[in-house]
Amino acid sequence: MANSSDIVWHDPSVQRAAREARLGQRGAVVWFTGLSGCGKSTVANQLDQLLNGLGCTTILLDGDNLRHGLCAPPDRLVKDHGEEFASRFGLGFAEIDREENIRRVGEVSSLFCSAGLITLTAFVSPYRRDRDRVRAVVEGNGQAGDFIEVFMDTPLEVCEKRDPKGLYKKARAGEIKHFTGISDPYESPESPEIHLDGGADASPEELAEQVIESLRERGVIRMGKTG
Repeated sequence: MANSSDIVWHDPSVQRAAREARLGQRGAVVWFTGLSGCGKSTVANQLDQLLNGLGCTTILLDGDNLRHGLCAPPDRLVKDHGEEFASRFGLGFAEIDREENIRRVGEVSSLFCSAGLITLTAFVSPYRRDRDRVRAVVEGNGQAGDFIEVFMDTPLEVCEKRDPKGLYKKARAGEIKHFTGISDPYESPESPEIHLDGGADASPEELAEQVIESLRERGVIRMGKTG
């Protein structure tokens, strides 16, 4: 195939509505965004547990985990694929690499959503335009309301104080380049569907329960799902 015009879309025999009916839920992408250390992965994992306890079918895509495979940096690819491949397809943390990282995750999330899964993602995803592009892909392949942005709003000083991986300390020492909140910007969502206060005293479970309530209101979790 020489041109993109030679690539033809094939409609699936099993439609999304049939998959959702079998699962008893509506497919959606619940996109957690926020600074490193804000608690998005912790709350997303707690949400995943609660949803599974309700009988929902979910998948959790975590930023660090996908960096081990789908969005691996060059040094993880070079051994098996060589320098040229690793340089071309491996992703670092510069702005353009982050753009491709979120693009890949967005496309995968859209596929899971189309299969009727409640798809949870936890990515810093610092640039507003990249998140907006994911929304356009997810809702363009499905319907309005499929993309639910969750802003884990935790002040930088709180994230830096937690510093569970020691990344802020390294960034302050100049050992990590392109670190969001220190040397690179973070663009907060302007109108997230769900706004969580990560700097308050609420527990991860309490914050996850707030998301559960919103998902019920949006019809993602069917009323019959009571655990």
